[in-house]
Amino acid sequence: MGKDAKWKRAVDFTSLGIKCALRLIFSPRYDAIIALPSPPLVAALGALVCRINGGKLFYWVMDLNPDEAVAAGWLKKTGRLTHLLEEVSRYSLRHSHRIITLDRFMRDLILKKGIDPETVKVIPPWAHDDAVQFDPEGRDKFRERHGLNGKFVVMYSGNHSPCHPLTNLIDAARCMQADDSVRFCLVGGGSEHRKIQAIVGSENLTNVICLPYQPLNELSGSLSAADLHVVVMGEAFVGTIHPCKIYNALTVQAPVLCVGPAECHLADILGGSNDPHWGHVGHGEVDKTIAQIRRIQKLNSRGVAFSELAKRFSAGAVMPELIEAIESREDDSAADSQND
Repeated sequence: MGKDAKWKRAVDFTSLGIKCALRLIFSPRYDAIIALPSPPLVAALGALVCRINGGKLFYWVMDLNPDEAVAAGWLKKTGRLTHLLEEVSRYSLRHSHRIITLDRFMRDLILKKGIDPETVKVIPPWAHDDAVQFDPEGRDKFRERHGLNGKFVVMYSGNHSPCHPLTNLIDAARCMQADDSVRFCLVGGGSEHRKIQAIVGSENLTNVICLPYQPLNELSGSLSAADLHVVVMGEAFVGTIHPCKIYNALTVQAPVLCVGPAECHLADILGGSNDPHWGHVGHGEVDKTIAQIRRIQKLNSRGVAFSELAKRFSAGAVMPELIEAIESREDDSAADSQND
C-alpha cells in the first residue's frame, strides 16, 4: 500500500507476515531458515517453525527493533506494545542458531538482551561492487545533465530518513548560497525527501538540487559525479541501524564527510585512516561542516587510497565470510550431535 503513512506500512507488514506464516507452516521441513528483520516479527515466525518442525534459524539482523522505533519516538519505551515487541524480538534472538549483525554496536545491544555471545558474529554488509565502480564517463554525463560542470558537488545519495537528519547539509547550503563554486546534490527518496524539496523550493536554495533515486545502470555515474559524499548516522540510532552508503562511496573513491557521533560504525571504518579525504562532524556543527567542505574542496582530488579500503567490503571479501559463518555453525552443531 506504500510507505507514505504508518498505517499503510502496518497493513503491508501484517499481510506479508500472514503470507510468510502460511508458507512456512505448509512447506516441507528446512534444515536452515535465514530470517531478516523486515517485515517485523518474521524472524519470530522462523524461530517458531524451527521449534515445531526442526531445523535451525540464522538471524541476519540489519536493524534492531523495537529499539529503533523507541529511539525514533514511534513507540513509548515503557508502553505495553513496546514490551510485547521486545519479548517477541528476544524470542527470535534466543532461538537463533546463529545471529549475524552488521557492527559492534549492534552486537553490544543484542548482548545486553542476555544473548549468548558465541551465537553473535559481526559481518558488515558489502558494496554493490558488481554494479558500482568509479565511472568517469558516467560522471561527466551526470554533471552535464544537471548543470554541475565546473562545480564542487557535495552529494547525499540514499534514503532521506528522519533517523539520519540532513539538517547540517541544508544549513550549510543556506550559509554557502553566495559561493557559486559549490552545489549540494540530494539524491534519493524516503519520508523526508518531499520535506527537503519543499524547504529548497520555499527558500529558493538555488545551490541545492533534489533528484529521485537513479536507475541501477546509472548508479555508478551518479555516485561518481560527487566530489564529496556525505554519510549520516543519527545520534540516537547507533547500534539499531547501519547506514550502508559509505561502502559505495568508498568504491567510487570519493572523499567522505561523516555526520554523526564520534562512536559509530562510520568512525570505525575510517577512523584508522590518516587519509585527508575524509572528515567527521557532529550533528548541529554547521560551521565545522562548512569548514570540512572547503578543506576537501581545496584538495581537488579523489580518495584513490579508498579503493584498497573498499576491497575489504566488497562482495568477494564479505560474502564468503557470511557463508562460512553459517556453514561453520552448522558443522559445529553436527559435531555436537555426534558427540552426544
